[in-house]
Amino acid sequence: MKFETKQIHAGHGGDHTRSVQTPVHLTTGYSFDDTEHARRLFSLEETGYIYTRLNNPTNAALEERLAALDGGIGALAATGGHAAMVMTFMNLCSAGDEIVSASGIYGGAINLMDKTLKQFGINFKFVDAGDPGAFERATTEKTRAYFVESIGNPLADVPDLEAISKIAKKQNVVFIVDNTMASPYLLRPIEHGADLVIYSTTKYMVGNGTVMGGAIVDAGSFDYLGDPRFPAYNTPDPSYKGLVYAEALGKAAFITKLRTHILRDIGACQSPFNAWITLLGMETLSLRMERHSSNALAVAEFLEAHPAIERVNYPKLKSSPYYGLAEKYLPLGAGSTFTADLKGGREAAAKFCDGLRLLKIVANLGDLRSMVNCPALTTHSQLSDGQLLGMGIVPGSVRFSIGLENIEDIIEDLEQALKGVV
Repeated sequence: MKFETKQIHAGHGGDHTRSVQTPVHLTTGYSFDDTEHARRLFSLEETGYIYTRLNNPTNAALEERLAALDGGIGALAATGGHAAMVMTFMNLCSAGDEIVSASGIYGGAINLMDKTLKQFGINFKFVDAGDPGAFERATTEKTRAYFVESIGNPLADVPDLEAISKIAKKQNVVFIVDNTMASPYLLRPIEHGADLVIYSTTKYMVGNGTVMGGAIVDAGSFDYLGDPRFPAYNTPDPSYKGLVYAEALGKAAFITKLRTHILRDIGACQSPFNAWITLLGMETLSLRMERHSSNALAVAEFLEAHPAIERVNYPKLKSSPYYGLAEKYLPLGAGSTFTADLKGGREAAAKFCDGLRLLKIVANLGDLRSMVNCPALTTHSQLSDGQLLGMGIVPGSVRFSIGLENIEDIIEDLEQALKGVV
């Protein structure tokens, strides 16, 4: 099946009710046939539903659809994008291990890595994703993974995924791509060498700004068997009668351990209701991403030509240093989110945002409504001035998330707001 068909049908094979739409299963527990049936489930000798913290039929439908759209062997739904990241890192690292991350990513993710996870002994090194060789230079015997965003938030930079993947394979480390900003319709990182794909499904997957969620998709491409850097995969797990994940589960070792160990203990499971809303949103993902991308390009071109704008960072602009990579990796469009720098700095950016009537000032992105914010004051406010400048965020930077409204209405609102700052 092609993408547009899978986004509607994948994950729902029907049930005894013959319902056309995937039902929402609001239940915490499931009855067992007998005590022996329960024992087999708890020892992983048999698959099935035990408790909604571990799995749920509605969540399973979402996970199957995500895996189908991205080309993975399996997926896991989480409470949010940050929960997906934390559980992924915990599933790969122990205290003292390292991950090399792109520096131009969501500010909250940098804070999570550089402060919170650092307190638990997982260390991060930050490098310029525009220089693939920087990942190799930062790699040590403690490195377990590389992490990038397929489209950087908020500057919309596009890393060379295949080049970084080649280095990851050479160094034998896991390659993780956060694909939130592109969605699997515009880009499928697994096709370009990613081992794991992470999403904040809160954004484009849902598409209407209603429910939170996150997900991890496993390509099943990394071989953990016998690798001494991943002892948790190669030593017996006493909680499952001495199960050795890499030996018993092969390609499914990561995604199985993620569910049966990390999710079991952390408990960051997605609500079945949120999973159901996300499934509804995904049915129109391709249509929305096409409109998001065409509207965003029109806005970027308008802003680039406006005298109040210093610079526009959108990879589909021919002036962008990432235009070539965007043409290679994002032929269908580059999504809706990017930044523009206003002349006049912070005061001009604030005046512009405050003058908008249709576009709202919101911290979210990927909504069908157009919205803006000032990253230095909001999404990246945890970062120092030096970190902000290093990423390319200046006091006059405004992040745009362009929605599905009529493009003439969007540009008319931008034009009237810009008159107040020229």
